[in-house]
Amino acid sequence: MNIVLIGYRGTGKTSVGTALSKRLGKDFCDTDDYIGKKVKMPISDLVATKGWAFFREKEKDAIREVSSFEDCVIAAGGGAVLDDENVKNLKKNGVVVLLEATTQTIVERMRFDKKTEQQRPSLTDKDPYEEIEEVLEFRMPIYQRAMDFSVDTTSKSIDQVLDEIVRKLQKYEEG
Repeated sequence: MNIVLIGYRGTGKTSVGTALSKRLGKDFCDTDDYIGKKVKMPISDLVATKGWAFFREKEKDAIREVSSFEDCVIAAGGGAVLDDENVKNLKKNGVVVLLEATTQTIVERMRFDKKTEQQRPSLTDKDPYEEIEEVLEFRMPIYQRAMDFSVDTTSKSIDQVLDEIVRKLQKYEEG
């Protein structure tokens, strides 16, 4: 079974996913990296040259592929769950974990993340704080419908987040 991490950019999907895969002895796949390798360019360049609709099509293909992996921790792009088919594919063989953080935490993490410019193009032309608030307001109900459980990463170390995920996974598997 896969463990799928969803949530807004900067909530820790890649950092937590990498560490979780090591802890559980599973492979790790970041769908944005997967897409970037397939198209041979950073996501920001892909979106700038081909647009968001083209990126979403590539994301759909990637999710269809990675969803068939076994025993993998998958970090899905922040908007992947906007497509119902993506959610169905991710849930087919996976437990979906929503990672959450406050807007302030997301802004700070994005400011210090080297991947932000390369792989996280702005979704709107607004300032980051306003953009995050607006997008989260729209996406949160979608994230909540897609998730099996959530973990707030705001003031926690990666180890604390991993401990909480592992604990919740055990409860989830017990039913």
